Amino acid sequence: MSTTTVETPAPAAERRPAGAPGRTRRRGEQSRAAALASHAVLIGASLTALFPIAWLVFLSLGPDKDDYLHPGRIWDKMTFDNYAFVLQDTGFFDWLKSTLVVVLGTTLIGVIVAASTGYAVSRMRFPGYRKLMWVLLVTQMFPIAVLIVPMYQILSDLQLIDSYLGLILVNCTTIVPYCAWLMKGYFDTIPFEIDEAGRVDGLTPFGTFARLILPLAKPGLAVAAFYSFLTAFGEVAFASTFMLSDDKYTFAVGLQTFVSEHDAQRNLMAATAVLIAIPAALFFYLVQKNLVTGLTAGGTKG
Repeated sequence: MSTTTVETPAPAAERRPAGAPGRTRRRGEQSRAAALASHAVLIGASLTALFPIAWLVFLSLGPDKDDYLHPGRIWDKMTFDNYAFVLQDTGFFDWLKSTLVVVLGTTLIGVIVAASTGYAVSRMRFPGYRKLMWVLLVTQMFPIAVLIVPMYQILSDLQLIDSYLGLILVNCTTIVPYCAWLMKGYFDTIPFEIDEAGRVDGLTPFGTFARLILPLAKPGLAVAAFYSFLTAFGEVAFASTFMLSDDKYTFAVGLQTFVSEHDAQRNLMAATAVLIAIPAALFFYLVQKNLVTGLTAGGTKG
């Protein structure tokens, strides 16, 4: 009785010729070495970005003003006394109130004016509309030191020295030009047919802008608001020149009170800087969803 042996065909991997390469990568797929290299670069960049923040928090826990010279000694005497002193014995909450008033006022007025300007230049063809945007760009070329003196004279004539409104208007002069360019680029990406549909439905130009265009421009508005917020939040030159009362100092100016001609309380400065970063981080968290979309879409057309 003979036995018949049935040979099972070898899998495709076993039937590959000896000299053939391994698994073929799909288009766009990285090799293992490239993936490891990209992850290493990203980890290094993240650590580089996080190190200054971690170092600032670490220095804020040192009780002495000269601990930054010998940071290794902080481990044995970490304390939160610096934070308690800043919150209880300084004008921190006055600085917080002043900063919120100036920053929110600057953001609101700046974004409204920039959005209106950007929409007008994007949709309307009035005489000089191209030159208007270039004039706004040219205003950014002047250094702040040159602008402070005439601005001080103007605010003095208007009796706006040491007032929140005066500082808000001055901040808008630096914020509106950039945000107008940003919003103009974003409005260019919105189809003009939407404006025509609004007119067919009986909307005025302002009604079309407010009810149809602005809801579609939320990512661009988020980027403009974020830029306005950070610019006004960290501005020092105008705030230190035009705000004379201690209770109207913003955070950026309040930090300077820890430095005098003969002394610098760096431990208190570090603790205050950590506390100051909290409002900015919260605002970034609120607008982060629209930031990437707004930044990329605003640059597709010019």
